[in-house]
This record gives sequence, structure tokens and C-alpha cells, in this order.
Amino acid sequence: MKLSHQAMGAVMLALQNSILEQTDIVPILESFDFDITDNNDLVVINPPQAKISDEIAKQLEAEADA
Repeated sequence: MKLSHQAMGAVMLALQNSILEQTDIVPILESFDFDITDNNDLVVINPPQAKISDEIAKQLEAEADA
């Protein structure tokens, strides 16, 4: 059994959030719920969400409108 690309992304996002917020990654990883795909890959059912500041969100919206 292997991690799917989605599950690997969830782990990487959890790591990035932990580094940025200077928090422990263990509780985040312990909260992951997994499922198995037809290809025998693990997927994370409840991946962490990316958080961005309002300033960055406005910049991204402006770039998308340009």
C-alpha cells in the first residue's frame, strides 16, 4: 500500500502549516482519516486546509482578474 498523490500533498501541507505556525505536526497527522482507493493507494479524507492572509488573497484575486 502506498500514499496517493493526494495523501502526499496532505502530509506536505500539514508540514508547511506546522512550520509556518511553529506548531507540532503530530496532532495533525493523528487526526488524518484514511481510505483506500481501487488502486490500493491511501487517500486522506480530511486533509488540512491552507490558510492565507487577507493581503495575499487580495493579491491573488487581483492577478486572476488581470
